[in-house]
Amino acid sequence: MSNEILQNNLDYTYFSWSIQNQVQPIQAKSAKGVYIYDQDGKRYLDFSSQLMNVNVGHGREELTQAVVNQMNDLSYVAPSFTTQVRGLLGKRLANITPGDLKKTFFTLGGAEAIENAIKLARLYTGRHKIMTQYRSYHGATMGAITAGGDPRRLQVDAQQMPNVVHVQNPYAYRCPWYSESVQECGERALENLHQVLRYEGPQNFAAILMEGESGSSGCIKYPPNYLARVKNLCEQYGILFIADEVMSGFGRTGKWFGVDHHGITPDILCMAKGLTSGYLPLGAIITTEKIARAFDDRYLPLGLTYSAHPVSCAVALAVLDIYESEDLITQAQRSGRYMDARMSEMMEEHPSIGDWRNTGLLGCLEIVKNRTTKEPMAPWNAQQSEMKVMAEVAAKIRALGMFTFVKWNFIFICPPLSISKQEIDEGLSIISEALHIADGYTI
Repeated sequence: MSNEILQNNLDYTYFSWSIQNQVQPIQAKSAKGVYIYDQDGKRYLDFSSQLMNVNVGHGREELTQAVVNQMNDLSYVAPSFTTQVRGLLGKRLANITPGDLKKTFFTLGGAEAIENAIKLARLYTGRHKIMTQYRSYHGATMGAITAGGDPRRLQVDAQQMPNVVHVQNPYAYRCPWYSESVQECGERALENLHQVLRYEGPQNFAAILMEGESGSSGCIKYPPNYLARVKNLCEQYGILFIADEVMSGFGRTGKWFGVDHHGITPDILCMAKGLTSGYLPLGAIITTEKIARAFDDRYLPLGLTYSAHPVSCAVALAVLDIYESEDLITQAQRSGRYMDARMSEMMEEHPSIGDWRNTGLLGCLEIVKNRTTKEPMAPWNAQQSEMKVMAEVAAKIRALGMFTFVKWNFIFICPPLSISKQEIDEGLSIISEALHIADGYTI
């Protein structure tokens, strides 16, 4: 039976971001808590919450029940109708998001949230340019993939959305300006961003789009006050600030949203992933009341067939209940501190660990050949031939019973917020064993 399942998947479906005849997928059958089980009963510790979205863990019966209850009442209506769950979720999001963010437009996922945030920013300001960072990922639809700087966009550059301007990140571990401190890197990154604004004409920018906290580009932490000062530049020039909280939202960083660490309120906040903990597709943008009022007497050209889908909204409400009733955000803070302490010990054992960057439970190991030179174990945008060592490490992690996200010389550690200390220790033990492979290639 498992062979038939595999063959049907390979023969009749595409696999994302893959050479199709090289994929070797795990054949998932069931999941519970922080574990996935394959068709043969092998258990995998989910150390990246799948795609950093299953924040409350797998197999939550209360979420299944939320689906059943809502579908018994109402499975679908057009977005022009009202539903109880839509209004309740909108109100709940206004209560947990920072500042005066108030009014929500619902999408199916993160990429659509980014697309609609960009569209709305351009409509509201009457401007056309969008500034983003090179080391970022904002989704795979055409506008979102253009906005991101991830090299997965390069093959579709000919079709990219126009008027996106990228700038360098304040990546202190590999500072583009050869800074001697995190603070200096932040200062130079900010001045570079400001200079690019002046070169491109600040009056032409509708928005600056940045992640609330960096995710799949390497969990690059913002230097102190960097994001707040970017927001100040936005206010100086009448530019909207869009926060991409698709990955960093809903407790992942130990606060409701990544921007909460920086004391700022974006003009538009994008969300998805942890909103439903991956149980059903749902994304959203929430805007300030000032932006909302601009469309009180003006046509709003945003719309999706499944916007505010009642079943997805019902699941989101149930997920928010779990965050609050189980205090998972506080638990993410505690688990993050424990992870940081354990990682300090691991860095003494493994010379291949060049850097550990983490906020709450959004963490990433950077694996290097040499700590002094910081030569990466695999380069940025590594080709298959350059991934020999990291491919061995990834294969070992999988063989030992773990699923996590390995990209270039990064190993991501972003387990469900519900993870226990014992389960963290289990995961770090697996990674430690796999890192002995990388240690053998250090110089």
